[in-house]
Amino acid sequence: MEKQPMESAARITGTGSAFPERRMTNDDIAQELTRFGLKTDNQWIIDRTGIIERRISNIENPAETNSSLGARAAEIALERAGRTPEDIDQIIYATCSPDTLLPSTACWLQQKIGARRAWAMDINAACSGFIYGVVTAEQFILSGYSKTILVVGAEVLSQLVNWHDRTICILFGDGAGAAVVEQVPAGSSQRILSSYLSSDGNLSNLLYIPAGGSNLEVTPERYAQNLHKMQMNGRELFKVAVRTLTECALRTLEKIRMPEIRLDWFVPHQANLRIIEAVANRIGFPMEKMIVNLDRFGNTSAATIPTALDEAIRDGRIREGQTVLTDAFGSGLTAGALLFRW
Repeated sequence: MEKQPMESAARITGTGSAFPERRMTNDDIAQELTRFGLKTDNQWIIDRTGIIERRISNIENPAETNSSLGARAAEIALERAGRTPEDIDQIIYATCSPDTLLPSTACWLQQKIGARRAWAMDINAACSGFIYGVVTAEQFILSGYSKTILVVGAEVLSQLVNWHDRTICILFGDGAGAAVVEQVPAGSSQRILSSYLSSDGNLSNLLYIPAGGSNLEVTPERYAQNLHKMQMNGRELFKVAVRTLTECALRTLEKIRMPEIRLDWFVPHQANLRIIEAVANRIGFPMEKMIVNLDRFGNTSAATIPTALDEAIRDGRIREGQTVLTDAFGSGLTAGALLFRW
């Protein structure tokens, strides 16, 4: 049956971001690892990741929990979109480091910002979570179910990192980003243009946390083995990441037959500078048009895309009417890309 033309489209109308106060430098990490007989230094970390420092939450500070960081980012995004919490129909909260298993972090956020009209849910697609969230929001808008949706990507990954494992602890940081996604007329030029999502459960062992779910309780023995912390096959994940990000970017562009050179900006997942450079090279896109902030914030998982996007909008690099591609991969393995005109 022939599809009927869509009567509406979805547009990102406002963004926001928030980070904890504490900066942890590479030298700080090197000093900490020395206590456990492990060696690293600032240049070693920069050469392998591109990261210089990251933000770390103080879990004793209620203002730096996952939902509190998310609430700060959400309030900024709402203000920039010209909306109030009571305008929100729906909250989609992307995180793999929730405040609590029950209730959802989306509900904690709803309470904190006073979004009384909204219904709220979490999604866990790890580092791809924000893109999954925006695509989900778009579909709810196109169906007519919602008109104004708040999408948040936030993490406190410092609580899931094994700080005795130098291959993991150097990578991650904490932070939150948010976007307001709204219904606009179908013919609007400023709208979401295309997207592509994928997953491959056969690659779930590349980055995972063995214990802590209903499948494997955290016993004292498993705690001592750090099975409640991230486990990563970094070498293999690097290769998969480059291939997957490249494929997602090209598939998203192919959907609207848009050559890569017409892109104004590319906002990739901030996992590793070498991955970003490899993807830029594969699709023939200049590095100076890649939005990169991992040198200052590290890998904040679901928060990398919205925080980098928000920074580039605030500092004037991304201007009204420009075309932006976002692209991410994460544990699962999940992946996705989103093309929109700001």
